[in-house]
Amino acid sequence: MIKNQFLRPVKNWFLLCLFITSYLSLAAQSLDAELQNNTSYQLLIKSPGNLAEIFNLKAAAGQNQLQADKNMPVRINREIKVVDGGAELNLTVEALADTYFSLQGKFQAQGFSYDTSYTFLPGFWYRKNLRSPDKAPSVRVSKNWIVREDRLSAPLAGIFDREKQMSYSLARLDKVDEIALAPLNQGEVILSGRTELGAVGFGEENGQPYLAFAYPYQEAPHTYYRKLTLGPPVTTFLSLKKGERVTLRYRLMKFAATDYADYMRQIWTRSYDLYQPKPVAENKFSDTEVKNILAKFYKQSFVTAGNLKGFSGIHLQTHVVEKRPVLEVGFIGRVLLNAFNALEHGEQHQDQDLENMAYDVMNSYEQNGFAPTGFFREVVNAEKNTEATTYSIRRQSEGVYATLLYLDYEKRKGRHHKVWEDKIRRLLDIMLQLQARDGSFPRKFKGDRQLVDATGGSSPSAVLPLVMGFKYFGDTNYLNAARKVIDYQEREIISKSDYFSSTLDADCEDKEASLYAATALYYMAMVTKGKEQERYVNLARQAAYFTLSWYYLWDVPFAPGQMLGDVGLKSRGWGNVSVENNHIDVFIFEFDEVLKWLAQETKEQRFTDFANVIRTSMREQLLPYQGHMVGIAKEGYYPEVVQHTQWDYGHFGKGFYNLHFAPGWTVASIWELLTDERAKTYLTRKR
Repeated sequence: MIKNQFLRPVKNWFLLCLFITSYLSLAAQSLDAELQNNTSYQLLIKSPGNLAEIFNLKAAAGQNQLQADKNMPVRINREIKVVDGGAELNLTVEALADTYFSLQGKFQAQGFSYDTSYTFLPGFWYRKNLRSPDKAPSVRVSKNWIVREDRLSAPLAGIFDREKQMSYSLARLDKVDEIALAPLNQGEVILSGRTELGAVGFGEENGQPYLAFAYPYQEAPHTYYRKLTLGPPVTTFLSLKKGERVTLRYRLMKFAATDYADYMRQIWTRSYDLYQPKPVAENKFSDTEVKNILAKFYKQSFVTAGNLKGFSGIHLQTHVVEKRPVLEVGFIGRVLLNAFNALEHGEQHQDQDLENMAYDVMNSYEQNGFAPTGFFREVVNAEKNTEATTYSIRRQSEGVYATLLYLDYEKRKGRHHKVWEDKIRRLLDIMLQLQARDGSFPRKFKGDRQLVDATGGSSPSAVLPLVMGFKYFGDTNYLNAARKVIDYQEREIISKSDYFSSTLDADCEDKEASLYAATALYYMAMVTKGKEQERYVNLARQAAYFTLSWYYLWDVPFAPGQMLGDVGLKSRGWGNVSVENNHIDVFIFEFDEVLKWLAQETKEQRFTDFANVIRTSMREQLLPYQGHMVGIAKEGYYPEVVQHTQWDYGHFGKGFYNLHFAPGWTVASIWELLTDERAKTYLTRKR
């Protein structure tokens, strides 16, 4: 009797597992059939000097070969098979004669409505890109977009129908190592050699959305080759000699999601598992040795700008790296954070020069770094004898953040700065007056608190100094103001999956908006307990998936002669910037710390693993030091605008840096990446 009672639940469990396995198998077979029945193909054959000839392709029942109604110079075989996580499409193109070809395909999302669907190109397109200006890619320009794969942090495109709560995603599976230089970036272009780079995208036909792919790459209805500059479309053609073959592999995934945020969570985890990014090869230097190299930036860039002192870290040229008396408190200069880093490092390593420079900077800002209105003098240009009169919540917040790190450090050393404390306290109190009833902070404003840009996308950046001010001064008004920001953030940003306009030089969807949202929640979780803390953990997790979607899961290819490829740059772990600015950079700061904390709180091992990919990829690859200058004129000046796709921020384009860069923030970012648990230590220390 006991034996039978024991066996019954085991048998039931076995039947349940069998049912689940059968159901998943049927679902996969269904997706297999969808891929077969709902995908159309088009072949373009180019004869030099003539427009391409178009062949509409289809497969006869029971056959894998794609055929047209006229003879083609290639044979194309299609194989579709069921795999874990979806259905796989394999296409083989074999040349029957010397030819130049382009193969394109569309998968119709049957039953979906374009109007109720959001689309996704990781690191480039979110929802419908409606936050973007008119001269950047958005649905206002066109509903149909296909882009080069190297523009994306993962080579995939997705559709999520929010009414049906279902999604389709199409991912390129091939390893993409080779790319050929193109003589033109518009029109029909025959590539100069072998390439493995393709394109993915989406669009609308008869009210239904579709996913698209092309090989070799194509961009339509526009290329996007410079900030706010849409160019003519481009279709590239690959040369195949008679008998040569090319094989293409794609994965179609279909899964339910409760909302767009849930779709983003699932597609990122599936993409991570699909591409399995590994840490970059073992680094050469210890963290301290990397900091020693970065500290050369401080010693070479120390400058006087009027009655202020700081580090010349903005508006420099990569091949000169000149000293300019132009200082910026927050992004992109981060002069106060650099001063604190220099002080801490100088004392740890008995470097009196670094200590003296750091105190010179902090003392000059204590005495002269504030406007009469109480705000930091954000940007001071002593070359032109000008300074910014429009302020930003982000720069002011970053200035307070750095100063409170400094004051806390000094207090622990027994050194007190009453004037500094009074000025920071005054600034925090003024910030409270800027907070709107809905909890948001304006993006930009004048010294008299007249609003210039009332949008709240930058509001999460204010949480960091408010929470730090609460811990330093013990004033619960600051913590309560931060709570109001979180309420706004949850209601208007996270619940709507609408992360925008934290980057100061762009008005669009951007990486830093979601990064600051996640970091703000981390700060709140460090100073709260129980249900309140649990809420912050859950919200931070949701925001983190959006942030991670900007970071590359793969290595984009570079052609020989493109400097970034020649020095061996691996793009995995680097982050795209924004919809407006399609380049990668090392903006990370304390987000590495946030990911590791989230991994502990949520048991999501991918967070820890990918944090390690980011860390190993960013710390040394483009660190300029003797014998490894990577195109930078001086040691320690970590580069900024890294042009990894067909993108020209102002000079040179793919495979090179922009001519101008701001190493002030990149040095600060890498430094924080290498300073473990700085925020946690500050926020949890007993006072």
